[in-house]
Amino acid sequence: MSELLSDKPVIGITLGDYNGIGPEVILKVLHGNQLNRICTPVVYGSMRILNRYRNQLEMKDWNLFGAQKIDLINPKMTNVITCWQDPQEDIQPGKVTPEAGKGAYESLKRAVEDMKEGHLDAIVTAPINKNNIQNDEFNFPGHTEYLAEAFGVKEPLMFMVSDILRVGVVTGHIPLGKIAENITKEKIMVRLQAMLKSLRVDFGIRKPRIAVLGLNPHAGEGGLLGSEENEIIEPLIKEIRAKGQLVYGPYPADGFFAAQSYRKYDAVLAMYHDQGLTPFKTIAFNDGVNFTAGLPIVRTSPDHGTAYDIAGKNIADETSMRQAIFTAIDVVRQRKEQAELEKNALKKNPVVEKMTSQEEK
Repeated sequence: MSELLSDKPVIGITLGDYNGIGPEVILKVLHGNQLNRICTPVVYGSMRILNRYRNQLEMKDWNLFGAQKIDLINPKMTNVITCWQDPQEDIQPGKVTPEAGKGAYESLKRAVEDMKEGHLDAIVTAPINKNNIQNDEFNFPGHTEYLAEAFGVKEPLMFMVSDILRVGVVTGHIPLGKIAENITKEKIMVRLQAMLKSLRVDFGIRKPRIAVLGLNPHAGEGGLLGSEENEIIEPLIKEIRAKGQLVYGPYPADGFFAAQSYRKYDAVLAMYHDQGLTPFKTIAFNDGVNFTAGLPIVRTSPDHGTAYDIAGKNIADETSMRQAIFTAIDVVRQRKEQAELEKNALKKNPVVEKMTSQEEK
């Protein structure tokens, strides 16, 4: 928990590409400081740019609080930390510009720095453009990979979550032609272990049930349409089931979602990005959240992109951003509760108590 405020989590929100819908959905969610009852929001970006959007959205009766650094924030206000020297460039909603890419990176970088220093409890990232954000320091396919390197994690799990469906993927942002070679026992095992741990620690599910999808159409049709199911996925599922984990499959992706079989499970592990995210966004687009499991920090994001086609038109739906913030708060609290439970369990262990007593003497 943040050292600044022990009663409410401090949530850092990165601006993303300011020519997309990020600023609009952020402002719509935070308007009126309603969320300050349950958290202290800190937007990393540009006060001038946010004020431009605030005026466009006719929110002139509501003011943002500018803080030069994190230890000067106001817990009763929506805080904004300006992260780069603003040359007064104009916003261009719907346009791809290098300035917006630079702003997206500087916002993310500053939030990560404050998170590493222990000033934030979670980071919520608004959408970026994966092309214009690239630079010498950001050479990654997306947020997930950048944050994994920043916090020393080799295999994070892209975990799309909502109230009715949770989907993780074995392979994330890689070309379709390279998926099969990346479907290995080791990669699937790492993702399954990360998913099982996240469901227990982050979502409070004591005995998670997970469905695993096949790679090929009809889950390989017994080897007729591909060998990955018979040679890799099925043996791995049997191995992890033998250890007492409730993992089932592999299931054909099309029939699995069409029959709403996902409702029987706490999460679904898909083999690749579109296999999992296409049905997830179809089923839970408005309230879906992108959660990065496996990180030592809490990071969420809305499940949509920059949506340049509707940027600046005051028609963007802020529900996913709101849910991303709510999910971040819930996971922060759940992790804290889990840590307390584990701490108390150790104290009640007579062996641990005896060792502790001897150390104190």
